[in-house]
Amino acid sequence: IERIYNKLVQLQKTLLQDFVIRKPKIAVLGLNPHAGDRGVLGSEEQDIIIPAIERAKNENNILVYGPYSSDGFFGSGYYKKFDAVLAMYHDQGLIPFKTISFNNGVNFTAGVPIIRTSPDHGTGFDIAGKNLANADSFKKAIYTAIDVFRNRKQYNEASANPLPFSKSIKEK
Repeated sequence: IERIYNKLVQLQKTLLQDFVIRKPKIAVLGLNPHAGDRGVLGSEEQDIIIPAIERAKNENNILVYGPYSSDGFFGSGYYKKFDAVLAMYHDQGLIPFKTISFNNGVNFTAGVPIIRTSPDHGTGFDIAGKNLANADSFKKAIYTAIDVFRNRKQYNEASANPLPFSKSIKEK
């Protein structure tokens, strides 16, 4: 529960400061097939994932929904309704991401002090030196890093000296 909760808090912060999404909507994928079918195919959704989602909603007002079954979530195009998706493991998130955006997607690492982007397609050792590579995703990764740098700088400047909260007239 704690690890998923912490990832949701981190993802929310990244969407706010690095991508300037004011009220981001986050989807969470289930671990088991069909998101466990309410415990029939595994209890991790009921025992771990849902409590983490509820905690993120209650303690941080995060707009987080799920858990969703990965195949139906991506196959139906439902992912388009969200700003980010938290997957439970590498291939669960990256296989559909690469299928949807190959040669155009950008891999971004959240929660690290440096800005890290990379093309979605990996190193491409099989085509190295053959003049076959498509540079679009590489270019987009560079442009995304520049945008994130600017967004993060603006966010840090805007939040450097916040005004203190004061009691409203109703509270006095």
